[in-house]
Amino acid sequence: MDTHTVYQLFSATYHSDPNVQKQAEGQLRQVEGTPGFISILVQILGSEEIEVQTKQAVSIYLKNRVRSSWVSEEVTTHNIIPIEQQDRDTFKANILGILVTVPNPVRVQLLDTLNRVLANDFPNKWADYINQVHAFLGTNDAKMAYVGLLALLQVIRVYQWRIEDKSPLVEIVQSSFPITLQMAQSLCNENSLDAAEMLRIIMKAYSIAIQYELTQHLQDNSSLVPWVTLMLQIVEKHIPQEMLSEDLEERQKFIWYRVKRRSCQNLNRLFSRYGNPAQIGQTSKYTAFAENFVQQFGPQILRVYLQQTDRWIKKETWLSQKVLFFFAEFYRDALTHKLTWQIMKSYAETLVTHFIFPQLCFTEEDEDLWVDDPVDYIHKRLDPLEDFSAPVAATITFLMNLAKYRNKFIFKKILNFINNVLETYRDAPPESKDPRQKDGALKMIGCLADLILRKKSGIAHHMEPFFTAYVFPEFQSQYPYLRARACDMLMRFNKMDFENKANLAIAFRGVTTCMRDTELPVRVQACLSLQFMIQHESVRNALIPSLPMIMQELLNLTNQIDADTLSGVMEEFVEVFSEELTPFAIQLTEQLRNTFLRIMQDYQDSAAVPVSGELITSTELDISDKTMAASGVLKTITTLLLSLESTPELLSRLENALLPVITYSLENAIIDLYEDIFDIIDTCTFSTKQISQTMWGIFELIYKTFKDTGIDYIEEIFPSLDNYISYGTQFFIQNTTLQRMINDIVETVMTSDRLNESERICGCKLIESILLNCRGVVDQYVGPFIDLVFKHLSNTKSTSLTNFKFYCIEAVINCLYYNPLLSLHILEERNLTQTFFSIWFDNIKKFSRVHDKKLVVVTLCSLMEIPVEQLPSILQTGWPQVLEVILTIFKSLPKAEENRNEMEKMYDNESDDDDDDGEADGESENRGDQAVGDDDGWEDDEDVQDEDAEYLEFLAREAARNARSTTDEEDDDDPLEEEILFESPLDKLDVYIRFHDVFVGVQQHYPTSYNLLTKNLDPEKQNLIMKIINIANERRKNSENHTNENDNV
Repeated sequence: MDTHTVYQLFSATYHSDPNVQKQAEGQLRQVEGTPGFISILVQILGSEEIEVQTKQAVSIYLKNRVRSSWVSEEVTTHNIIPIEQQDRDTFKANILGILVTVPNPVRVQLLDTLNRVLANDFPNKWADYINQVHAFLGTNDAKMAYVGLLALLQVIRVYQWRIEDKSPLVEIVQSSFPITLQMAQSLCNENSLDAAEMLRIIMKAYSIAIQYELTQHLQDNSSLVPWVTLMLQIVEKHIPQEMLSEDLEERQKFIWYRVKRRSCQNLNRLFSRYGNPAQIGQTSKYTAFAENFVQQFGPQILRVYLQQTDRWIKKETWLSQKVLFFFAEFYRDALTHKLTWQIMKSYAETLVTHFIFPQLCFTEEDEDLWVDDPVDYIHKRLDPLEDFSAPVAATITFLMNLAKYRNKFIFKKILNFINNVLETYRDAPPESKDPRQKDGALKMIGCLADLILRKKSGIAHHMEPFFTAYVFPEFQSQYPYLRARACDMLMRFNKMDFENKANLAIAFRGVTTCMRDTELPVRVQACLSLQFMIQHESVRNALIPSLPMIMQELLNLTNQIDADTLSGVMEEFVEVFSEELTPFAIQLTEQLRNTFLRIMQDYQDSAAVPVSGELITSTELDISDKTMAASGVLKTITTLLLSLESTPELLSRLENALLPVITYSLENAIIDLYEDIFDIIDTCTFSTKQISQTMWGIFELIYKTFKDTGIDYIEEIFPSLDNYISYGTQFFIQNTTLQRMINDIVETVMTSDRLNESERICGCKLIESILLNCRGVVDQYVGPFIDLVFKHLSNTKSTSLTNFKFYCIEAVINCLYYNPLLSLHILEERNLTQTFFSIWFDNIKKFSRVHDKKLVVVTLCSLMEIPVEQLPSILQTGWPQVLEVILTIFKSLPKAEENRNEMEKMYDNESDDDDDDGEADGESENRGDQAVGDDDGWEDDEDVQDEDAEYLEFLAREAARNARSTTDEEDDDDPLEEEILFESPLDKLDVYIRFHDVFVGVQQHYPTSYNLLTKNLDPEKQNLIMKIINIANERRKNSENHTNENDNV
């Protein structure tokens, strides 16, 4: 096929007639495997005569073709035709030159393509790539140099997330960074946008290179000094006012400020990750580097930041929010080291009053967003996840760490400043009041709430009068953001106890009034505050008459804001007021269902938008917000269902109401909601202890979901499947289609290479559930189950047993218990009897839980009921060991039952412990949590121990200790713990009585077996058997008495 024909086909792909488009796309699919086809595309892209639209169509096609087909020629992939080597060579020889000539929309696609090729071929199959890049970087042609930088960035990106061998990156840095450094030093003196863009790429490349490791080359002063000097020059660089847009949003994104931001990020990373001894920990391999860096560069960076901050305070320069974010981030880290703190100390008050405070005040931008788009304001200002990444977040963290770690020097000064702002506002005439400043002062003190309320702060008792003087009046403020702030303050100080109950009543009235406010953000903030107020009994009692109205308002607000901001509030209300909401359960469930379906309809409508023939996720539509909002609604539904656990008849009615929620999510494969959906299915089926026709109606949908998109969610799906088998046994054993579905799930879980050992445990548990619940009716699956399990047990060493292989052993034990003769016959046929019993008995101590021990006893009892002559010879030889294993289990069973009973008590009392915050005595366990005002707090000339670094060091030590103690790479699982909510048919079976009956029966009916079993019994074991028999007789008597008492009632 010639170049002109291919050109015409691609031109037709954006023809106005869809039929012409479809025909062209079909022809392209027919010829794409032709040798030389990619070379033709390269010619089209390199031609200056081809229009941009066609080149863009070619670049998108090429990107997708490379993504799917640039694989090793040795690899055979279904329905994929690998790209010929000649075409690959042509692409590599021409791509950099093409990047110079194509327009930016095409270049963006081709850079992605280049990155994919590099990920597959560099360095082994494209050894001269770096030389090509260096040739472009060394030219005097600005466009070629620019492409050289882009090409360098792409190869560095290949190693950004790579964990394995990163030695090629070390070589790239060592050979290329001196070149880019020289370029950057020259570009820094220019003001052009092109120079800024090239600098941005250089800073981005440096950022990726130091993201997780700092190579020795970059640690050396010969490299470090010029790079740090360059980045500080960029931070200090004056941006001419005439270059800045009047539009604030455009100004925030201005290219030179993006370069400044990236430079700050690099400097901060060098300091916090590698260069601050107070943060990196004593075991870090960068300790020596850090000691040098903090002395040589820490003060230098700090002084430049402080100078720029001072100019910003004096309005001599403008700084973007991202730059301010990185300044605050550096200040937060710099205060931890004594050297940098000594420099900061004299600036600390200024930073509090003129750097932190203005950023916390309600701004004109905040007000514009509040008025123009209150929903977006809620997402950006009230959503905790959004707030975490907001520029002001670093400023708040800086304030909190400053007050916490340098409290002796600064904390009281911060409080005095806040008090002065509030008093000034209170005393000023109305026309002179600045409500924005009051909002900033209240927000400031709200950030310090945890420190203030500690028992040793010395000021906690002042907060109630503070609220009456400065917070409560704002419930009636003319400024909506101050009404919201009053609600927010109650949320921040939720651990504060009101000594005067009249003040609590004022707070409650204020919040409930704000719930009816005309402004949406005020109503949302009031609801968030109310969640924390219900800890007070008087508030709970006052709310009871209004609960339906409040829940309706929460649902209405969730519908309006499409985010999970209020999901926690709804869950809390459903949990706290479960009894009071029971009469409204159906109505509430229906409202929650309708809210969910409405959100999901919006999600489906906006899930993707077509662009250039592709479907791309639209960030503008905030789809993630919708899924999070839907998830929040589902969690509220689950909490409601759990609260109704004692009313199974009501739960059965709720299943019908929730059916559309379940079917919609599974039929549309909303994967992000699978965990919540299967929680609901599990809760419905477990709480009612039966499977209704409604729930059986969705079983096939669950199966299809598992097969299509749900295999990775088997751990979330398993509890529901177990419930279907356990509580719908009669229907299940009568329906062979259901049995085939479950068997297929088991087989898939045990064989799919997509699942790990931990996930395969679900397959073993399903086998157990089937065999324990369906005794006598699923013989046809015993053989396949044993075969599936032994695919994983065949190479098991008796000295090493992972948790998964333990469950594999239990699966075979369940087969033996289900039908001993059938299972033994299958094991014998496959020559596995000796192998299995050796693994089982050698690991008998692993059977530590009550269920495990009972399963062993009942299975071995079932074997004991078989005449010894009918057993395989290997079992006959070791027959006395069967009784010894049973006695070993009985010896440890009482302790296991005691442990389980204790865990059940702990589980039952868990809700009583939720209110215990671990600091009832006001003491802290480590210096990092030192309370404000303590005499033994951090000294001003000390380094501050970084809690994150301490924790990481602890993890490193534990990992090293575990590595030393591990003698086999497979023996790496934690001991199995009791599953308190696990139920099985064995729960009702008394193993003492079962053993007694079998032991006596063998003695009476099978004397040969009995004599062989007991021939090795010593006096201690004989006494243990008598003890077991006595316990059995006592339990049988108690059981008979209990039965007689029930008959007489």
